[in-house]
Amino acid sequence: MVHTPRALKAPAEGATVTVTQVRSAIGAKPKTRGTLRALGLRGIGQSNVLPDRPEIRGMIARVPHLVAVTTGDAP
Repeated sequence: MVHTPRALKAPAEGATVTVTQVRSAIGAKPKTRGTLRALGLRGIGQSNVLPDRPEIRGMIARVPHLVAVTTGDAP
């Protein structure tokens, strides 16, 4: 049995993250605006349900001041 570090393990099947944009991207750097677009957010109040994966968590970590995050499991 191969030992896999906890950070590299895949999240539970069907785990999701709901990301909501709560602040404007006006005045933000282009890379920050691109990260919001990659998360599927185009304006304040818009939400998107995404799979809970390390790459999504990394994008959220780049824009924590612009988004609100809630976690949940897909039905």
